[in-house]
Amino acid sequence: MATRIQIAKPDIVKTFSQGARVLRVHDLARIFHQSRDFWRLTKSSSLRTFTAFMVEKTELKAVRFAFPQREVSGYTWGNVPLLETLLGLVDRSYYSHYTAIRIHGLTEQVPKTIYLSQEKSSGSAFEKDESEIYEQGAIDAAFKRPPRVSNNEVELPQDQVRAVMLSSAYQAGLGITEGEVNYGGNRPLKLRYTNLERTMIDIVVRPFYAGGISEVAKAFENAKDQLSVNTMAAMLKRMRFGYPYHQAVGYYLERAGYKVTLLDLFRKQPMERDFYLTHGAGKTVYNHHWRLHVPDGF
Repeated sequence: MATRIQIAKPDIVKTFSQGARVLRVHDLARIFHQSRDFWRLTKSSSLRTFTAFMVEKTELKAVRFAFPQREVSGYTWGNVPLLETLLGLVDRSYYSHYTAIRIHGLTEQVPKTIYLSQEKSSGSAFEKDESEIYEQGAIDAAFKRPPRVSNNEVELPQDQVRAVMLSSAYQAGLGITEGEVNYGGNRPLKLRYTNLERTMIDIVVRPFYAGGISEVAKAFENAKDQLSVNTMAAMLKRMRFGYPYHQAVGYYLERAGYKVTLLDLFRKQPMERDFYLTHGAGKTVYNHHWRLHVPDGF
């Protein structure tokens, strides 16, 4: 004799097929508790037995990403592309850095690392006065060392990539957009990611998450006809960094041949400290125009 859940299976499948394709654990629990009476499930039916039945008998698939800092797990309805799955399971997340460079079509490379950033909540905001730039000694000490790189990553052999989850300072969603993206699959993906101007700022700040300074320079060249430098300059000021990143941005713009009027948006800002294009560069050449240490031979 068929059990109640087996009898209700067509209605259950209909409910799930009409809903979200990526489900967190609490999403599954909510659907179960809201619909169990409609499905006429027995009182003895628990969420655990329901989930086990769904995974075994329907298109519901359990997914798990063992990030060192916090495991990410949930479910998908059918086969869902990796980028949509990760995004759907991590609250306040968006794609950034090298992944955003590819989304915007600024690299010919096919990055083997996916960068997913999670913006901190407003309660953990890092507030800094715009005029408060770190002292020269602190800048020198920080940038002469190798960068602090996140180890919050997981290898995904089935997708032939690794995923890195980054934590970003609270910026109230500044420069984050969403839309359908052609990422080389069978269909466009619905993704949340940094817009072009925010992407360019992020890769200047952390070039080691963007393939290195050569890839950053190439991205500035490729973005020449799309990038709103005015928007980027205003956004950089709003982000209130303690380091004078405007000097590095100006250098990249000049190197890529942007108009002098656009360079002036950064050149006219205070340059009170020497700065560095990247961390741990070793031997550098000093660029007097931007008060910037650039790796020798770059």
